[in-house]
Amino acid sequence: MAREPVNPSLREAQPGPFLTIGRLSVKYRWLVVAVWIVAVAVIPQALPSLSSAVKNENTAFLPSNTPVVKASALAAPFQRQNSFSALLVAGRPPAQLSAADEAAFASAEQAVARVSGVLDVRDRGLSGDGQVRMALVELSGRGANNGGTNVFDKLHAAVGGVAAPAGLQLHFAGELAQSVDADKQQQHTQSLTQQLSLLFIIALLLVVFRAALAPLVTLLPAALSLVIAGPLIGEAAKAGLEVSGLTQIILIVIVLGAGTDYGLFLIFRVREALAHGVEPRDAVVGAVSRVGETITFSALTVIVALVSVILAQFGLYRGLGPGLAIGVAVTLVAGLTLLPALLAIFGRAVMWPSKPRPGHEYRGAWGGVAARIVARPVRTLSIGLVLFVALALVVLAYKPAGFGSQTAPSGSDSAKGQVLLNHFPVSVRNPTNIVMRLPTSAWEDPTPLATASAGLERQRVFTSVTGGLNPAGVTLPPSALTRLYRALGPPQRLPAVEPPALAARLAPALYAAYTSSAQFISANGRTIQFYTELRAGDPSSTAALNAIPAVRAAVTQVANTVGAQANGVAGEAAAAYDVSKISTSDLKRIVPLVLVVIAILLAILLRSLVAPVYLILSVGLSYLAALGLAILVFVEIAGDSGLNFVLPFFMFIFLMALGEDYNILVMTRIREEARHGELRDAVRRAIAASGGTVTSAGLVLAGTFAVLTVAGNSQTREIGLGLAAGVLLDTFLVRTLLIPSLVVLLGDRNWWPWGIGAPKERAPAPTPATGEATS
Repeated sequence: MAREPVNPSLREAQPGPFLTIGRLSVKYRWLVVAVWIVAVAVIPQALPSLSSAVKNENTAFLPSNTPVVKASALAAPFQRQNSFSALLVAGRPPAQLSAADEAAFASAEQAVARVSGVLDVRDRGLSGDGQVRMALVELSGRGANNGGTNVFDKLHAAVGGVAAPAGLQLHFAGELAQSVDADKQQQHTQSLTQQLSLLFIIALLLVVFRAALAPLVTLLPAALSLVIAGPLIGEAAKAGLEVSGLTQIILIVIVLGAGTDYGLFLIFRVREALAHGVEPRDAVVGAVSRVGETITFSALTVIVALVSVILAQFGLYRGLGPGLAIGVAVTLVAGLTLLPALLAIFGRAVMWPSKPRPGHEYRGAWGGVAARIVARPVRTLSIGLVLFVALALVVLAYKPAGFGSQTAPSGSDSAKGQVLLNHFPVSVRNPTNIVMRLPTSAWEDPTPLATASAGLERQRVFTSVTGGLNPAGVTLPPSALTRLYRALGPPQRLPAVEPPALAARLAPALYAAYTSSAQFISANGRTIQFYTELRAGDPSSTAALNAIPAVRAAVTQVANTVGAQANGVAGEAAAAYDVSKISTSDLKRIVPLVLVVIAILLAILLRSLVAPVYLILSVGLSYLAALGLAILVFVEIAGDSGLNFVLPFFMFIFLMALGEDYNILVMTRIREEARHGELRDAVRRAIAASGGTVTSAGLVLAGTFAVLTVAGNSQTREIGLGLAAGVLLDTFLVRTLLIPSLVVLLGDRNWWPWGIGAPKERAPAPTPATGEATS
């Protein structure tokens, strides 16, 4: 077999800023390593941790002008300022609660009430089947600090100290309880994700390099970047950056995945140079001079895409994008400084026991694939387009899911509490809240209240309506409500247990109903609230999410009939609808910007106006195909009601940015090879040489995303699988098959209008005599 001609770039460094960076990193290699060690030791101690800045509630990221946020603000009279609530539930299904169970629950209520940070504990009654009792626990804002973890530890301890009859279950439920358990799971998930990612990457790199030290040298800069990036993002959060729990998980994947990719780009180039007899430190300098630009532009596309997310209205995206951009920036610096320094220190030992051989980069599986692509570009392109377009058409069936998949972690206390809570109707355990502000007090003139209640009950979007005239299952005539108010004052000021002095002249059931009306009528009577059950189904379902526009229209119609000054719909379904809507709006706003900016970066790097167009289109097609595949897997096969609302946005940002990494690597290598020969031969040689790098890097990135399907919750599983599938499609089909076919078909038009240009004058690689790279 004839030996491939040697690419001169393997022996010669390219002048420019990256040659300087390479020389400095190699010359001062020990200083570079020392600086990174100091940074890793000092920064995590000096700056706040990332976990301290996390928010986990989706509604906490919504703008103040969002309808559900306005409705929540309208309902403020029913909530103490800076307070949060949880539910204490007790039961022994399928048996009904006994007198001893009831006594134990009363003891648990008293124990909980004594916990620091608890403002109030109010009994919310027995379920219809008599098997579960519930109490509302109101917590101060201070008690809910740190995600509520501290106070919940005390609450669990208080309940655990109650002498409960054998078989009686006592648990906490509700959004705050679920959030606390999710935070605990998040910490475990974060650790597991990091461990699995590291193990997967090391195992894959051992196979790729067939060397003992190369995987560790490749991975170490990324791992140290992760240690530094978290505190830097935590510090940015102090300045106002919003950070979600997803940031912690995805930061691990992005930094380890991208950092390993950049390492592969550089080390594969160093290995090529070593195979052709270049001295190790000279090989490092030369590799940085040529691949440094590729790595930098790859990182810049990711950083620009992530930073552009700051224009999003949804705070979850705003906090996720810039935070991850910080992580990628740190990873880039490590890839250009620490990695070359380590390669210079270890030299040929990095590749031991394998021995790179001249010409190996042009042989192997990808050499044969590249030859077939060049021989049949039209056939290759046509088959690829048919497959990708077919998958992309599935996107037409896209529909967002509600928050139903975002439940308490399996086996947690709040998950067990939710099972007990399900014995209550939806209107009690997870109501859709209707809020109205009246021009006059409902205590003095209950007619608008009665009219609104009757009007809502007539609306087909509701199956039940509970309000101030039918609290606690007892009907209060409007005249009785006014009479009780004038005799007793606002129910908010009354004790939960009826005083003995009143018991003689007021039935206990009537007293309980009147005190319960406090959750439906504000103290001044101007704001009224209703707990409703949607005909569309559970508020966490996709059907309920889709019903919200009709619900809001019905509520507005009723509010207008009573002359309400303001109205709104709050609750899980309303929040899910607004989050989904604003997420879609952000996608439409940010997509054009990201496309334009990345196209400009590609035009600058490739010195072409043609190549960026089809490169952007190829990633867009890959994104749509991956999204279509996710719909097939999760909706059509798994039977989910829809995709998680964040998945389309995340897939676009990450696949568009990370997909361009491989575009840049492949296209810069094709351009480089084309300067030394005919284009078809240049494409064959470039794919043969870079195919292994691209597939290895793609497998690393896809594998780290796939870890989320094992270590994450239902939300991160969808994100992980969707992104992993997108990366694999992009790696094995788009970047190594479709793009080369297009390049062959377009010929010299790829480089319009500037052309390929003559080979640049090259700086000689440093030699031992110069002292530049060997000192």
